[in-house]
Amino acid sequence: MKNNPAGITWIFDLDNTLHNASRHAFPVINRSMTTYIAERLGLDHDAASALRQRYWHRYGATLLGLIRHHPEIDPHHFLHAAHPLDEVTREIHPMPGLRRTLLRLQGDKVLFTNSPIAYADALLSALGISDCFSAVFGVEDVHLQPKPLIGAYRTLLYSLQINPRRCIMVEDSSHNLLPAKRLGMKTVWLRRSTRRALPADILIRNLADLSARFPSKR
Repeated sequence: MKNNPAGITWIFDLDNTLHNASRHAFPVINRSMTTYIAERLGLDHDAASALRQRYWHRYGATLLGLIRHHPEIDPHHFLHAAHPLDEVTREIHPMPGLRRTLLRLQGDKVLFTNSPIAYADALLSALGISDCFSAVFGVEDVHLQPKPLIGAYRTLLYSLQINPRRCIMVEDSSHNLLPAKRLGMKTVWLRRSTRRALPADILIRNLADLSARFPSKR
């Protein structure tokens, strides 16, 4: 990527990494997904919720389960319905010190999320950090291959023409760090507990801890 004197590219997840999605966004999205699945597949609420969660646990994303097992569902329509932007952005819970932390880190910042690009753009705007990122990759930008499918990571790296060994990936999901580690990226796991994970080079409890672990040289 151009104009990156530090030579480092930070790859950030969005939900529960840059903002606390569990407090508002995830309940809204999960409810919307369940409603969509129930209506499209003719299931009651409980069965639709169980299917949503089963696909998420098995594939890492409900979307991937629907693509593999329900070709009658348009994945783009599902993504749009599952992320009602007006409702999702009604409450925003940024991680403490979010903007300050991003501005202090040297290098380019890329957003890499399993959510649709419209949701990613809306959240970045609501969080007031759109200008902190040189690129934003939603699930459509990686051919509907959500993390942790390694093809998604390769698509991002190829599109941006960046060396994985010059990348630092920050995630709340250890499963999503595994492919990054395999490709040679440095990995940072944002985790409340102190339990280590094999794919994590660095463990932090708060996003703001990045400033101490990677101090600015400016």
